[in-house]
Amino acid sequence: MSDHAARLLWQRDPAEPFVDQRYSRRHTWHFDGGAVVPGSSSPSVVRPPFSDPGAVDPEEALVAAASSCHLLWFLSLAADAGWCVDRYEDEAVGHMGRDERGRAAITRIVLRPRVRFGGRSQPDEATLARLHHDAHDACFIANSLRSEIVCEPRP
Repeated sequence: MSDHAARLLWQRDPAEPFVDQRYSRRHTWHFDGGAVVPGSSSPSVVRPPFSDPGAVDPEEALVAAASSCHLLWFLSLAADAGWCVDRYEDEAVGHMGRDERGRAAITRIVLRPRVRFGGRSQPDEATLARLHHDAHDACFIANSLRSEIVCEPRP
């Protein structure tokens, strides 16, 4: 197996006292390929200006990771099966709630992929459902989470 790492960097503004909780939650995520992504707490958890609504929050990142993993497996499985995918779009949503221990958690992730196939031959509904099912079963992220992840393909 392999390791996957990200470097995060947060630094306190010397003008912010910190211990009063009035400090910026803005930070950066640095990935091995060179991408740098602004991160922050969610504005629904920490109000601006102490959070940055324009940055990616951890909850959004988790939903995007689950969606991305499903997408990548779906594309691979479709290609293996001989289906040509022209476009794949997902409007994934993570739902916050309380887990079985009463802790705040992303308790459900709903994937809503819309797939467009090229070529004359199009998969039927059963084949499409099987591809999504198999992608879900193979997804490293879905296999890593305790939250329910639901896939609701859209036409």
